[in-house]
Amino acid sequence: MLALLATVAVLAPIAWLWWDSTMPSTYSVMDMGRPDLGGGPAGPPAAGTHDGAHAGMHGGRGVDTLRETSTAPADVLVTVTARRQVFRLPSGQQVDGYTLNGTSPGPEIRAVQGQIVQIRLVNESVPGGVTLHWHGVDVPNGDDGTAGVTQDAVPPGGEFTYRFTARDAGTYWYHSHQVAHEQVQKGLFGALVIAPAAAPAGPEALALVHLYDGHRTVNGRSGDVPVAAAPGSRVRVRVVNTDNGPMSAWVTGAPFRLVAVDGTDVNQPSPVSGQAVTVTAGGRADLEVAVPADGSGARVELGGDTAMVFGRPLAPSRKPAVTLDTLAYGTPAPLGFDPAAADRTFGYAVGRRPGFVDGRPGLWWTVNGHMWPDVPMFVVSEGDVVRVHITNTSGDVHPMHLHGHHAVVLARNGVPATGSPWWVDTLDVGDGESYDIAFVADNPGIWMDHCHNLTHAAEGLVAHLMYTGISEPFRVGGDAANDPE
Repeated sequence: MLALLATVAVLAPIAWLWWDSTMPSTYSVMDMGRPDLGGGPAGPPAAGTHDGAHAGMHGGRGVDTLRETSTAPADVLVTVTARRQVFRLPSGQQVDGYTLNGTSPGPEIRAVQGQIVQIRLVNESVPGGVTLHWHGVDVPNGDDGTAGVTQDAVPPGGEFTYRFTARDAGTYWYHSHQVAHEQVQKGLFGALVIAPAAAPAGPEALALVHLYDGHRTVNGRSGDVPVAAAPGSRVRVRVVNTDNGPMSAWVTGAPFRLVAVDGTDVNQPSPVSGQAVTVTAGGRADLEVAVPADGSGARVELGGDTAMVFGRPLAPSRKPAVTLDTLAYGTPAPLGFDPAAADRTFGYAVGRRPGFVDGRPGLWWTVNGHMWPDVPMFVVSEGDVVRVHITNTSGDVHPMHLHGHHAVVLARNGVPATGSPWWVDTLDVGDGESYDIAFVADNPGIWMDHCHNLTHAAEGLVAHLMYTGISEPFRVGGDAANDPE
C-alpha cells in the first residue's frame, strides 16, 4: 500500500501536467495565453484574465474586415499557383517539396511605392492547405496570411486574393504561414521588392538565400552566381535570408555600404571594408557594392559556401573577424515618436525547461516562464507607444519577428543605440542578450510575435499582439485544419 501511494504521489502530478497541456481539436488564439495589458487600460471590450474571462475580448471588428480600403484598380496583378511536386533547381538538385507557379523560389513580385498590389493564390495540390504571408510588409491584418489567425488555410482547389498598398519601399519576401516550418523549408516562398517612387532605380541584384536539404542556394543556384555589372557602378544587392538561422554576408574586392535593414534605409551609411554583416533568419540586408572601375571584380559571400560575383572571378575568402555593429552604424535621425512616453511596456523573456506541450513531453521553449499555450497576449490600443524588453536565457539564438509592424532598437544589453535608427521586423536575440525596442501601435489586428526559426515557433515560441476592440472569427485546427506553424 505504501509503495502504491508513493507511486500515485509521483505519477499524479505528472499526469495532471500532461492532461493540462493538451489542446482541444479547435480553438481561438484569443482563448489561449495570458492577457498582458503592459500597464495600459483594458479598453473596449475589456481584456479579461486567464481562461473564462477571455470571452470579454471577442467583441468589436473582426480581423477579416481589416482589409485594403482602396477601391482603385490594382497596378500589380499576379496569380500564384501552389503545387506539391518534385522539382529540379537551376543547379540541378532535385527537391521533393512545393512550388509556386512551378518553381521554387516562387516568382519575384515587384511593385513601385504607392501602387496597389493584388495577388491571387490558387492551391492546386498542396494537401495541408496553404497561405501567403508578406514578411516585413505592414499590410492590413486581414491580408497577413496567417492560417487560423487572419484567414483559413486555402485547401486544394481553393483560392484567396490578397490586396494591399505598397506603402514602404524596400526588400521583402513572402512565404506560406500554414505548417510554415515544413512548407517554407520545402519551397513555398519568394521575393517581394518595392521600388521607391521618388528616385530612379539604379543597378541592383536579388540574393534570395535558401537551404534546400542542407544545400545553400542563391535564387535557386548553388556555388558562385555571376552577375553582370558595369565597372565603376554601385550595385544594390538585396540579401534575403529565408532560413532558420542567422547568416553572415561580406564583400571581397570592393568596399560596400549597408544601405537598408529589413526594408528601411539606413541614415547616412558609411563605407565598410573587412567586416561582415549579420542577416538574421527572415531578415534582409541591402548592400551597396562599389564594383571596381578597373574590372578586377568583387564578390559578395553569402554564408561562406555561395556567392554573387561581379566582374572578374575572385577566390572565396574567409569570414572577417569583425562584424558590423548596426547599433552604432550610420547617423542618428528623428524617430517620429517618443519611446520615453510609452503607453504600454512589456517583457518578452525567452527560456527553456522540461514539461509537456499538447501532451508531448520534452524540453520546451518558454515565454515569461510559461510554456505554450500559456504564453502572453500583449494587449494594446491603436495609437499606443509600445516598449518591449526582450531577454534570452534559452541557450540558443532566436530571430524574433513581429507581424504587421516595424520596431526601432533602442538598446542592446543596456547599451543605447548611437547610430542610424535601426528599424527591424526580425531581430536576432542571442543567448544571454537583451534588447529594448519600441514601436507605435498603428496597424489594428491580431498579430503573431514569434521566433522565425520556424521549428522553434512550431515548438511553442510564439506570442500575440492584440488590439482592443478586435474580434477573431478564425480557429486553429477545425475543418480548415489551420496550423500556422
